[in-house]
Amino acid sequence: MARKDRSSSRRPEGRGGKGRPSDGGAPKGRPGSGGGASKGRPGSAGGGPRGRPGSGGGASKGRPGSAGGGPRGRPAGARGPGGATDRGAPRGRPASAAGPGPAAGLGSPEVVAPVANVYGRNAVREALRGRRRVKRIWATAATAREGFAGAPIVIVPAEEVTTRCGSDSHQGVCAEAESYPYAGAAELLGVPDPLIVVLDEVTDPQNLGAVIRTAECAGVTGVVIPERRSAEVTGAVAKASAGAVEHVRVARVRNLADFLGEAKAANCWIYGAAAGAATAYDAPDYSGGVVLVLGAEGRGLRPRVAGACDELVSLPLRGRIDSLNVSAAGAVLMYTILQKRLDTST
Repeated sequence: MARKDRSSSRRPEGRGGKGRPSDGGAPKGRPGSGGGASKGRPGSAGGGPRGRPGSGGGASKGRPGSAGGGPRGRPAGARGPGGATDRGAPRGRPASAAGPGPAAGLGSPEVVAPVANVYGRNAVREALRGRRRVKRIWATAATAREGFAGAPIVIVPAEEVTTRCGSDSHQGVCAEAESYPYAGAAELLGVPDPLIVVLDEVTDPQNLGAVIRTAECAGVTGVVIPERRSAEVTGAVAKASAGAVEHVRVARVRNLADFLGEAKAANCWIYGAAAGAATAYDAPDYSGGVVLVLGAEGRGLRPRVAGACDELVSLPLRGRIDSLNVSAAGAVLMYTILQKRLDTST
């Protein structure tokens, strides 16, 4: 299957709205790369707000530039109320841990996020087969007899399993696993002709888990979520995905619109799902590198994210409800894309 080249291909009708170059460039007045800054901001993806330096530790107006600088009028190393001299960090916490630093860029893997426990039969079994080490398993006597080879098993009452995982939907088993290994966004874009699913502020763990489960079954390259206002990979998401999170690469990025710009630079075409869009969901050919963008229920895609898409597609609705659940819509679209790609490869 020949790979589609954005630089030489003509956009299908309806792509790249008014004032947008046909080669995937950014809107007028903005640089073409996905990491380009908006008006008055530096061009780096980690650039600070207007008027501030681009580094994550840049000082605000009238304050020193160090990340650990003390409040205005107090030297950075001044002794605080608790007698600490840790550059303004909360008492008992080192200055280096005073808060999260700048997110890794597209060229670096994301820092792992902690997952307290994995629970549920399928989620624990897949964790035992996945990329992270399972340290121990707590299970009821009945569930332990089903077999969970690969980690020490401690037989405990169901109440203790509930206490350890913080949920009563554990199905009698809970595992202590290593932190979830988020992928780097550049890792996903480096795959030839990738199929990437992007979720725009999907905050429900059940929806995130369901989308990841479908993505794994459909052979999706990876799933991208924003760092803020989004569900993260937790025990609840692992269970909702039936353990698919252990096999699908999930990346977190600071800015989705910037990531979509990077995807265009990597020769991908961006399709956003939007109710009422003029293009039918099965009209594009979906060959080459493809990024499918799904929005949150009720609100859909945010304007800037929708504007970064090459084309918006919609599913036909014949009932009285005006939208599908994001995981249901995502399942239809992922399998439509898969079928189109299979048809062109035979």
